[in-house]
Amino acid sequence: MKNSKQTSLLLEEVEGIVQGHRDGHGFVIRDDGEADIYLPPNEMRAVLHKDRVKVRIVRSDRKGRPEGRVVEIVARSTQVIIGRLLCESGIWIVAPEDKRYGQDVMIPKAGTGLAKVGQVVVVELTEPPALFGQPVGRIKEVLGEMDDPGMEIEIAVRKYDVPHEFSDACIALARALPDSVRAQDKAQRIDLTDVALVTIDGEDARDFDDAVYCEPAKIGRGKAAVPGWRLLVAIADVSHYVENGSALDIDAYERATSVYFPRRVIPMLPEKLSNGLCSLNPELERLCLVCDMLVSEDGDVTAYQFYPAVMWSHARFTYTEVAAILANTRGPEAAKHPERVTDLMNLHDVYRALIKSRERRGAVDFETVETQIVCDEAGHIEKIVPRTRNDAHKLIEEAMLAANVCSADFIAQSKHVGLYRVHEGPTPEKIELLRNFLKIIGVGLSVSDAPTPAEFQAIAKATKDRPDAQQIQTMLLRSMQQAIYTPENSGHFGLAFEAYTHFTSPIRRYPDLLVHRVIKAILHKSKYQLPNLPTPGEQHAKLSKRLEKNLASRVKEPGQKPRKLSADMQAWQAAGLHCSANERRADEASRDVEAWLKCKYMRDHLGEEFGGVVSAVTSFGIFVTLDAMYVEGLVHITELGGEYYRFDEARQELRGERTGMRYALGTRVRVQVSRVDLDGRRIDFRLLTDSDGLLHSAPKERGLAYEGIDRKLFADDAGVASVGRHSRSMAEPLPRAGAAKRTGDAKTSAPAQAKDKTRQPRRRS
Repeated sequence: MKNSKQTSLLLEEVEGIVQGHRDGHGFVIRDDGEADIYLPPNEMRAVLHKDRVKVRIVRSDRKGRPEGRVVEIVARSTQVIIGRLLCESGIWIVAPEDKRYGQDVMIPKAGTGLAKVGQVVVVELTEPPALFGQPVGRIKEVLGEMDDPGMEIEIAVRKYDVPHEFSDACIALARALPDSVRAQDKAQRIDLTDVALVTIDGEDARDFDDAVYCEPAKIGRGKAAVPGWRLLVAIADVSHYVENGSALDIDAYERATSVYFPRRVIPMLPEKLSNGLCSLNPELERLCLVCDMLVSEDGDVTAYQFYPAVMWSHARFTYTEVAAILANTRGPEAAKHPERVTDLMNLHDVYRALIKSRERRGAVDFETVETQIVCDEAGHIEKIVPRTRNDAHKLIEEAMLAANVCSADFIAQSKHVGLYRVHEGPTPEKIELLRNFLKIIGVGLSVSDAPTPAEFQAIAKATKDRPDAQQIQTMLLRSMQQAIYTPENSGHFGLAFEAYTHFTSPIRRYPDLLVHRVIKAILHKSKYQLPNLPTPGEQHAKLSKRLEKNLASRVKEPGQKPRKLSADMQAWQAAGLHCSANERRADEASRDVEAWLKCKYMRDHLGEEFGGVVSAVTSFGIFVTLDAMYVEGLVHITELGGEYYRFDEARQELRGERTGMRYALGTRVRVQVSRVDLDGRRIDFRLLTDSDGLLHSAPKERGLAYEGIDRKLFADDAGVASVGRHSRSMAEPLPRAGAAKRTGDAKTSAPAQAKDKTRQPRRRS
């Protein structure tokens, strides 16, 4: 019977997307969501990264992975390839910048155009690869020299297929819009121009989505009235200008989000809207959608209302300015805005009330270090510094969270379809892994089968004084899932709300724009209908499979089928998946650029020694984050000494079999920068031994900086990290020998009570 089952498995044919690897092999990500199928290098000769194929499982490889043979190429990827033009022995080729493609592209002399040797180019394939032939292409675009300022961004937007040029129709519509608010735009809106709304953002912000105002208020009537606050969160009314289904709308949907790079932003909307007409710039009339809330002294939103308004921003504050005013109301910053000091103090008071509510729910509040890259005029890193979050950041964050919760509650109570921001609890597999880890390291607390965020916070609080506190916090974070956009509301685990959505950033996030349209439809007692949006691409396929699995897992009775979605819900689900996938795409592109900049930065520090902390442990080595630089690199397992190290997944550590030497999350080490590979976005460290003056100690209590490097790219089958074709890479090895105030008629509701859970803090949610 067992042999029959194995034979059946070997005959199985499945479809999926090829995921190339820098070392020549690849994987097929299956459409059915099952385990990836390994493709050896000989099977990768006729296919490229992102091709759709049908494969037959032929065996299990030496690592126990299902190994496949390509039986059919269903569809070739249409994505362009970015690389550098080279001429070797009179033959023109392009070496792909993304090493997952695995093969050089042959370029006929007639296909080189105006490109010169060494330049970064965009290649369009004219002939796919074959078993005995390399792919052939032609140069579609010349990006410039590798060291040109901003080249890393030009590469990333094409590498990740980020839309970076607006359509002609979109640009024409934007140009036709007025430069300021017109009289007819103010019709049926509440006049809030005399309410002292202000914006509070970072120093380098150019688009202002939100403005806030707070004043003391009585909640209730007569003798039963209790003190509280009235909190106004005014959000740019993008939906007034971006009409449903228009060219502006289609372009915004295609992008789904603005993409933020150091020194550059790829906006979701044309600059005329994002930095002008929609942005809540100071001392200008602007249209907005307002969430008007009453907040009790305990931090509960007892009532809220939504209404369209016209506002006037009375000041543009930075977080630094507000923090200075809150710290000293008679200081120089306060003297510049004496008329706004009381308003800011009111905002601080309501923030402290909202914090009480957070603490009452048992909020997960991990202290991590966020970093900021400071670049020079040429776009090169000058320094990497920790980003400090002060009370100004936190009060804006709490105000936005409150408005987002009210938005979700308003949509849910109105029975209207919309997009929720859903964050599901840990999977059973992650719960079991976390339990084993906590048990092994001797933590007396654990998590239940259906854990609440309060359980996570209790563990973090109980272990905060342990030397391995950072290691424990990291494992708690890793057990959580990523949030997605979906019309199926199943709550937000991290924030501990029964319903949560994104309402506060419609200039830079498409889901927020949809939420605005839904809220307006409810206010007008109508139903919002999604326009005919473009079909989402393949990038959301994995998310779709995950959602299907989650729906299937909720079926309790045998034979019961998941509820079939209506056509309307399917359209909303597709929109949610598209927005979720593009959010991830934007994050990947941003991380890629940051990794490139950090690699270039570290080339100037080859041979230098630094102290650091182990920030990740894998079967092939440890990743170390440098204390002073906030940069992460790999110490390959071959650099750990002359003995066999065993990877303990439960403990998240490497342990030497002979000496018992341990390398775990949070372990302090001292390393030397030994290699920087710009093409591969990787930094290699050499571990300094005891004779080199290695300081080996318990984990230090501090936040870790995660660079978002795709750590899988560092793994290899041979057991030694390869760097690829040295003659064509930017690798620079170091020899081992060296040590060198008023409202109109609007619908008012009392919010549904949030679950007695915790809220995980978010940045400008």
